[in-house]
Amino acid sequence: MLSREENERITRVGPGTPAGNLLRRYWLPACLSSELAEKDGAPLRVRLLCEDLVAFRDTEGKVGLVDAYCPHRRAPLFFGRNEECGLRCVYHGWKFDRHGDCVDMPSEPAGTTLQAKVKIRAYPTFEQAGIVWTYMGPKELEPPKPNYDWMRAPPTHVHVSKTWENCNWLQGLEGGLDTAHSSFAHNNKITDQGMLRNRDRAPKIEVERTDYGYYYVSHRNLGADGTYVRVYHYFMPFQQVRAQVIGWDGKMYPVPRNFGHLWMPIDDATTHVYNWHYACNPGLELTPDLVKHHEDEFGRGEHDMIPGTFRLKRNQSNDYMIDRQVQKTKTFTGIEGVNTQDYALQEGMGQIVDRSKEFLGTSDKAIVAMRRLLLEAMNVVEQGETPRGIDPSTYSRARAYDAYVPPGEDWHKVMEQDLIAKW
Repeated sequence: MLSREENERITRVGPGTPAGNLLRRYWLPACLSSELAEKDGAPLRVRLLCEDLVAFRDTEGKVGLVDAYCPHRRAPLFFGRNEECGLRCVYHGWKFDRHGDCVDMPSEPAGTTLQAKVKIRAYPTFEQAGIVWTYMGPKELEPPKPNYDWMRAPPTHVHVSKTWENCNWLQGLEGGLDTAHSSFAHNNKITDQGMLRNRDRAPKIEVERTDYGYYYVSHRNLGADGTYVRVYHYFMPFQQVRAQVIGWDGKMYPVPRNFGHLWMPIDDATTHVYNWHYACNPGLELTPDLVKHHEDEFGRGEHDMIPGTFRLKRNQSNDYMIDRQVQKTKTFTGIEGVNTQDYALQEGMGQIVDRSKEFLGTSDKAIVAMRRLLLEAMNVVEQGETPRGIDPSTYSRARAYDAYVPPGEDWHKVMEQDLIAKW
């Protein structure tokens, strides 16, 4: 467990906080590229790490990410006119480009020196894999752009979606790094004793630190059939990577895939979760039907969302539409959708859980390791040094995988080549 002081330190993300300062050292997902579909289109409200911002795609197709309020009289730039490579405040016409420079000040006399002195807070951006990324830390410490394997896959092989979660970012990340809960929360066939989830519900877990965070391995004992081994990754500070080569019914998937999430704090109490999955090998594409099946299975398909938002229809206001009869006879939770099952539990803890009240077990090894890494990284940043996971070369070739390992064989040798990125 954490002390209350450590819990505050690791969960609060506003400017000047230890966790906030750490997160600002990395490139962060700001929004989906699809949310800014048009050049000179409508601005988008963005809230990141407790900061209110506005994003816009300018005339050149480049994305600007600036303070949500005009520095003149603090009018909201969300209502601004996006025109001729800049966002113009509709209150007095002051206009700012994507770099934050004031490029027009029509309410002031011609030749005014004031224009050169006015600048709005702006963060650099770039786009890749359907995401607009931004860096919010010190300019002189801007790191290399991220280079995850899934970011290198072409659009035909990768899909990214986004959901809103009503709790602190760490609760979501901890859920993603907790492999043992899948035997319970995501057991959707409780009467099928042949399901992998049901054959060994207490996996043995090992964690190995790396320069990017760690990889962790779950071993499920299948008796004479050997061991079901899954190798996951934790990319600091907020990303989990896992594989889906073998389904929980024991069958091989037709397209070997990696899945993952980036838990991006909106503020201390809410989170945007970026959900990605991609085909690991160049010769196999993600078909539209495969993408739809995946999103529907997780409960974040188009029909699962409140129209015009990233919020689930099944949510706290309706107890996630839990069906107690289904819970008695078919699934462990009675809640439809893997994603929804996670949200019911993570949001139900409260917006920021008090970890000083926990009792942790052996299945929590990966969570404990993640917390230690984050606390250590905050100390590193406070000492003026570079935290783990900044250098893309430390993780660019890493890939997750799962496989059956025959009795007596070493999983390292069995899975060695499959754990190397192919893109």
